[in-house]
Amino acid sequence: MSKYQTPFQALGEQGIRDLVQTFYDTMDTDPKYADLRKMHAEDLGPVIEKLSEYLTGWMGGPPLYAKKYGTVCMTEPHENYWIGPEERDQWLACMHDAMNKNGLEEELQQMLENPLFRVADAVRNREGQRSQDPNIITSS
Repeated sequence: MSKYQTPFQALGEQGIRDLVQTFYDTMDTDPKYADLRKMHAEDLGPVIEKLSEYLTGWMGGPPLYAKKYGTVCMTEPHENYWIGPEERDQWLACMHDAMNKNGLEEELQQMLENPLFRVADAVRNREGQRSQDPNIITSS
């Protein structure tokens, strides 16, 4: 039986913010995430804040994102970006790296594994290779 009822209980708001910061720092510096990084604006500050707020509520904490934006729909903000299985898997791998770098307990990582996959897969909007559709935006 888990010692946490929610990931928020384990991490708190600051722990989630630290995780998101590490996630984007990893994406920004690790060459294996270069394609993922290209999908983001040069200034990562706004997306770091948005993902931190979203994950705080999603992980069982206060609904910061919903209070600010009125909705928690993740598909619409991502619809102009090519997000296929490769991009989804890169995002998940980068998040896994961030969880390891932040020393998240194995139990907590396992608690997050399937729900994070479902969220990442929900924003997937393409199948196959990016080169099949050159009109899709790859940076903001």
